[in-house]
Amino acid sequence: MSDLYAVIGNPVEHSKSPQIHAEFARQFNEKIEYIRVLAPRDGFGETVQALRARGALGANVTLPFKEEAYALVATLSPRAKLAGAVNTLKFDDGMLGENTDGIGLVRDIENNLGVAIADRRVLVLGAGGAARGILGALAERQPRVLALVNRDREKAQRVALAHASVVHIAVFAYPDLHTEYDLIINATASSIQRERPPVPATIFANGALAYDLMYAAEPTPFMQFAKEAGAARVADGVGMLVEQAAESFFIWRGKRPRTAPVIALLR
Repeated sequence: MSDLYAVIGNPVEHSKSPQIHAEFARQFNEKIEYIRVLAPRDGFGETVQALRARGALGANVTLPFKEEAYALVATLSPRAKLAGAVNTLKFDDGMLGENTDGIGLVRDIENNLGVAIADRRVLVLGAGGAARGILGALAERQPRVLALVNRDREKAQRVALAHASVVHIAVFAYPDLHTEYDLIINATASSIQRERPPVPATIFANGALAYDLMYAAEPTPFMQFAKEAGAARVADGVGMLVEQAAESFFIWRGKRPRTAPVIALLR
């Protein structure tokens, strides 16, 4: 008998999570069944309850349901509370909501790419759910500067205010960007539209890493622009995808899988 897990989203057919978790389970010779579940846009809560009724032990939550998952769950981790979003559900007597996006990003940058975040100037592009999911973990690494830029500056200010108890976040609109940064993270949806955020080429410091949370077979427009603008390194979000999944697996199974071979497999 295999333990049941799922990823819930809409759309969800593109998700690599079943492949990733199958590889994790293989490392420990454990039997799990991990499925994709397409939830109706107005039926996330019912979908979760149906999964629990089937005996599922947990689920990952992807777009557009992370904020709905946050509202649904009574028991939230500190990371989920700070992010205002949930991407991992653990079912036992109740239901625990966790957010592993930020720790996944930080582990990819520091452990896999070998880039320190502490005492660096960090700029996050965008103020939506993706940005909120990573700001807390970035703050824990104590960057020298943590800045947020968004088309709607007031929205960015609201996000910064929500994090004010743990870190000061400088807020900008795109036309006001004049400083160089060592780590620039694209947390906007621009790469989905095959566009790039309107950042100036002057923001990339010597040795800068430009990181796109999105991943694709080809470099994203943001990655291409950053390379042309002088960024020393560019990276997409495949490593973050695997690392956040590994944290979910640990929450569910109490075992921490090796991520390097899974990242290599996906690439």
